[in-house]
Amino acid sequence: MKKLVSIAYSEWAFNLSMLLLRVGVGALMISHGYDKLINFAKYRSEFMNFMGIGSSGSLALVVFAEFFCTIFLMIGLFTRAVVVPLLIVMLVAFFKAHKADLFGEGEHAALYLIVFSVILLCGPGKVSVDAMIK
Repeated sequence: MKKLVSIAYSEWAFNLSMLLLRVGVGALMISHGYDKLINFAKYRSEFMNFMGIGSSGSLALVVFAEFFCTIFLMIGLFTRAVVVPLLIVMLVAFFKAHKADLFGEGEHAALYLIVFSVILLCGPGKVSVDAMIK
């Protein structure tokens, strides 16, 4: 009971928490990217044209972030670098696609934004490829 109310934490608990956060949010995000990847032709015609790069270009960047960057995030390789495209995609999704509707359709994008921000600030933890390389 004492551990449940304690504010102290150990290094292994932090590293395990970062592993669970990376893998958990990655598993949830990768399904979005995989769906867009295998149905690229279907989504291309109706996808948002962001900053004039075309709907195909915008969709390709989203697939890169949501699928390929998420794979790197889950294994902990180049973690802080691959979180940046994911943050950008979620910012665009929240503010542009969902019109900053925090308690409606934009709720998931906002939640992903918070989690990716935490990973950017804290790093991958020691249970990652980044830590093994270092």
